[in-house]
Amino acid sequence: MNKEIKEYNDKQASGDKEICNQLATIIDKELTEAESKIWHAHPVWFLDGNPIVGYSKQKAGIRLMFWSGADFEENDLNIRGEKFKDASKFYNNISEIDAKDLKRWLKKSREIQWDYKNLVKRKGQLERLK
Repeated sequence: MNKEIKEYNDKQASGDKEICNQLATIIDKELTEAESKIWHAHPVWFLDGNPIVGYSKQKAGIRLMFWSGADFEENDLNIRGEKFKDASKFYNNISEIDAKDLKRWLKKSREIQWDYKNLVKRKGQLERLK
């Protein structure tokens, strides 16, 4: 696990720390080619410089977010962004993490990507990469 991400996880309350560690472990195992780092104050994984998946502590729990998740056609990724193509799921207990679902979503995150890396250059217009 990336050192900065481990530090982020270690700063969380006990139950949230377990959730964060489990998410990071599965993401690292499934997206072996991804670069991971703390970006905008929370853990994010990138493929070719494009943000793919990340998580953060929010009032509703630990939010797992897929930047292109709105196009995954997954009912459990039900918190959709209003402006972009992101979709999320909130966790409040480690038992809520379904590794099989997460692995499927991570596979889709490779196959379905919108170009967030060049969002500023394109003046806020998203283009589909894959």
